[in-house]
Amino acid sequence: MDDNKFLPKLSQNLLEILNDEEYYDITIEVGSDPYVKVFRAHMVILNYRSSYLRRILSTNKKKNDEIL
Repeated sequence: MDDNKFLPKLSQNLLEILNDEEYYDITIEVGSDPYVKVFRAHMVILNYRSSYLRRILSTNKKKNDEIL
């Protein structure tokens, strides 16, 4: 496949994934009531972009717990 055509489209798709409101698989809540900010994220992206979150997510996965 011609990388010159493939990579720009892939980059565009990844940007779209970051803004996707339907297929996220992690919700991060920061703050305390009534000042809570909610971030929706994708585990695979967090896993590959942050070694810290990779450790946290893998530990949580082993426990089979839904709340960190």
